[in-house]
Amino acid sequence: MAALPKAGVFGLGISLGTFGEHVEAITGLARAGRSAYVCCVNVHMCMEARKDPVFAAVVNGADLATADGMPILRSLNRFHGLDQGRVAGNDLMPAVMAAAEREGLAVFLHGGKEEVLEAIVRRAGQEYPRLRIAGTWSPPFRPLSSAEQEAEVQRIVDSGAQVVLVSLGCPRQERWMAAMRGRIPAVMIGVGGAFLLYAGVDSRAPTWMRNASLEWLYRLWLEPGRLWKRYLVTNSAFLWMYARHATRRSLHRIAGRKA
Repeated sequence: MAALPKAGVFGLGISLGTFGEHVEAITGLARAGRSAYVCCVNVHMCMEARKDPVFAAVVNGADLATADGMPILRSLNRFHGLDQGRVAGNDLMPAVMAAAEREGLAVFLHGGKEEVLEAIVRRAGQEYPRLRIAGTWSPPFRPLSSAEQEAEVQRIVDSGAQVVLVSLGCPRQERWMAAMRGRIPAVMIGVGGAFLLYAGVDSRAPTWMRNASLEWLYRLWLEPGRLWKRYLVTNSAFLWMYARHATRRSLHRIAGRKA
């Protein structure tokens, strides 16, 4: 089973390939019973990794790290001269469930509130009637004891799940998946807010806003109290980093032509 190649953006390796190739790579890992994990990289994750080298190693250790956020995707394409398409967690979650139904792979839902998990199971039952949901778990939002951690792992292992969809929020879900590699014999995918979207709790920005890299503005409008710092402060820091990098590249090209 060949892994997808990666290209670096601001110190993170981003997986390359079509959306379908990403889904096939994930199902291939699941069919093989590989203990693996997938990160969906956006600006928030990128800036967390810039602040914390240990977390950067977690993201770079992922079997797949998809271009989730449009700023990440645009940076990847500009700096490497690529035509990579977006592979967002919001799109990946239903696509993986559809593929799991076709291939008879069992899926476990880890994270989110109980009512969100119930809504996901109801909708999935209508859209993918032959999909086997091996189990669901809404963990407490606090550090777990050693005994609780062991019970959490055993719950997923005993379920027989081959795919684990994870919604714990960044960077918690990425750290959790990295810690579970080698312990849970399944491919784990950190999809974050895709749980809320699929459950019908959240709505998604219009296509034109997503294509224009303005999805953050839509989310900020919906939840200003919770997201203002992430989007205004973090996005501004990312734009400054992007501008510096682009300027350095331009200066290097100019210097190269003069030489």
